[in-house]
Amino acid sequence: TEPYAAVVLDLGLPRLSGLEVLRRLRSRNASTPVLILTAMDSVDDRIKGLDAGADDYLIKPFDMGELAARLRALIRRASGKTDPLLEIAGVKLDPAAHRVLYRDKPVELSAKEFALLHALMLNAGKVLSRAQLEEQLYAWGDEIESNAVEVYVHHLRRKFFPGLIETIRGVGYLMPRDKAA
Repeated sequence: TEPYAAVVLDLGLPRLSGLEVLRRLRSRNASTPVLILTAMDSVDDRIKGLDAGADDYLIKPFDMGELAARLRALIRRASGKTDPLLEIAGVKLDPAAHRVLYRDKPVELSAKEFALLHALMLNAGKVLSRAQLEEQLYAWGDEIESNAVEVYVHHLRRKFFPGLIETIRGVGYLMPRDKAA
């Protein structure tokens, strides 16, 4: 069995090269997805890593959000699963295609609006605090405007309909599971 969902492998290991670790892993027919994370940034280095059996290659320095997204994609592909199409109150969100429809018409959303809508739809029926939503919208270390979540919620309400997202005073925001448009 494969006990790990994915492996993040640094090529600059102290005793054994990361490529050798990867070769040994693959020689045992291990199919665990492997992402190489390294400062070695030449095209030749990337080719060697991918040819040795890596599924992805990320160069340092990197953004934690990008690392997390790449790992989610590797794990999703390895499991054969795709992100489910989410639908509530006539709003359809396709995470894989990064597309939103309202009453079967495309709706243009900024990246932050999309991330906020996605988080709320994934957690439909649950109240999410402002802090929880900020975690979905911003990478670690990003400067966060004090009213950013409120502004994005306002934009989403304007683009869809006012009752799509409910404000739970002093607690957070809620997208009801069975809201009618």
